Amino acid sequence: MRTHANARTCFHCRSLIVSRVIDDDGAPNAIAVEFRVSPRTVHKWIGRFRTHGIDGLRDRSSRPQRIPRKYLQPGKELHDAVFSVLHSPPSAIGLNRTTWKMDDLAKALAKKGVVTTLKSINQVIKNAGYRWKKARVALTSTDPEYKEKVEAIRSTLAGLRDDEAFFSIDEFGPFAIKMRGGKSLQGPNEIRVVPQWQASKGTLIVTAALELSCNRMLHFFSENKNSIEMIKLVELIRKSYKGYRTIYLSWDAAPWHSSKALLDRIDFLNDWAKHDCAPLIEILPLPSRAQFLNVIESVFSGMARAIIHNSDYQSVQHARAAIDRYIDERNTRFIASPRRAGKAIWGKERTPCKFLEANNCKDPLYR
Repeated sequence: MRTHANARTCFHCRSLIVSRVIDDDGAPNAIAVEFRVSPRTVHKWIGRFRTHGIDGLRDRSSRPQRIPRKYLQPGKELHDAVFSVLHSPPSAIGLNRTTWKMDDLAKALAKKGVVTTLKSINQVIKNAGYRWKKARVALTSTDPEYKEKVEAIRSTLAGLRDDEAFFSIDEFGPFAIKMRGGKSLQGPNEIRVVPQWQASKGTLIVTAALELSCNRMLHFFSENKNSIEMIKLVELIRKSYKGYRTIYLSWDAAPWHSSKALLDRIDFLNDWAKHDCAPLIEILPLPSRAQFLNVIESVFSGMARAIIHNSDYQSVQHARAAIDRYIDERNTRFIASPRRAGKAIWGKERTPCKFLEANNCKDPLYR
């Protein structure tokens, strides 16, 4: 008979131990000393014999009856999994709630095969710079067609052809031109002071489109956010990409992004597309209240961090010149070496400039 490699006694010795205790009425402690084992071992074999009979004295497998599942630790994989769930409303997975709870997040992740702890989920959200209450408000879309709209954008980007272009569109501002605070390098005993009350030198609105394939930006400055400015941007894109077959426009649910005047103008341009040798225009809107998925927000946040915070421009013209230069330098760098870009001032873009459901492109610190 084979004996387990870790066994202190053989089957025959166990039978003798049981016999000496039960048949000869021996003291377990004395029998333990005689067989050079612990009293606990003697009691173990007596218990097994009384429960299972002689078969209870045979070796058992040391294979564990239950293998604990490995919990996924905080990191990129868990971050992407948590935020891909958190960005959608709880109703998307059948929960009759309007906001997420930690337990619900854990259950939703488990359904996707991601096993982790509540502590790790909380750590991932905290590492992303959000308090729990703030994250539930800022990162959750309530659009009932959330999944359908996200999937439409994702599938379009996955199958984008060489003669097609996809644009992420939004406006930055209006923001006042004045001395702005923020963290900066300061010398010993030096404290930078920003007046609480100061007159604005003017305001700026940047209307822009980011082409996701080559990271090229088109922009101009606007007086207002309205349909007229959107029509102007659409016509600028159409003219700049005249040799393309189709251009896709993606923007948030702002009213001027879906106005009748804008949609009528796009229909008119599409009717004349063949005559003008211009691309067709298709709209792929983002889910409502999902600005965190708008990729151009990453560029705006990086721009604000690099040239708006800690600024003290003397006029609107100086601020416009700085923004123009920032975008021109960014475009030049991405055209010259698109895979290596990100080590200049646009390294301030903390979120990658690509569409991911787990992204939060709208940096809460710099927007």
